Amino acid sequence: MRSLTAYEDMPPVAKGRASELPPPPHPGGEDGAAFDAVLFPHRSLPNSGFWAVMTIVIGVNLTLGVYFFMIGAWPVLGFCGLDIFFVWLAFKLSYRQGRLHERVLVRDGEMLVSRVLPSGHETRWRLQPAWARVVIDRPGDHESQVRVVSKGRSLVLGAFLSPDERVEFGKALREALVGAGGMRG
Repeated sequence: MRSLTAYEDMPPVAKGRASELPPPPHPGGEDGAAFDAVLFPHRSLPNSGFWAVMTIVIGVNLTLGVYFFMIGAWPVLGFCGLDIFFVWLAFKLSYRQGRLHERVLVRDGEMLVSRVLPSGHETRWRLQPAWARVVIDRPGDHESQVRVVSKGRSLVLGAFLSPDERVEFGKALREALVGAGGMRG
């Protein structure tokens, strides 16, 4: 069976560290912008929640570690320390991924897409709305995708959004492209 996952094959117009590229247009209130969206991954645990979870993990592991140390099983204390470290590391890696964001701007006969990775590297694409169309693959499905297809090339947007958010974003972008003289209905 053929895979239904689409891959990005659209070449960027600019690539590099975000600080090295010319600044993108300012978000919000952009003159002539038919559509302006900044997409971020959702993080359900705020910083205060992270510290609460870590306090519980540290408390439980230290209590167990000290208990096992007192009964003579002292190596368990080291494994409790590793447990604390790996839980902390998992949260830090998750929060790092939360720095990923994408910006989609439709204005003045052009569509600008900017993706900033957690490392700070930015990739930009410039498309003509007249040639672009929005495709929502498998709407509502967990593996749904929003793709912008232009001249046979494909660009996946909002892959980190929930399925419902992807469909909502795809429909809003489709309406903006139709309004900007791009794709037809």
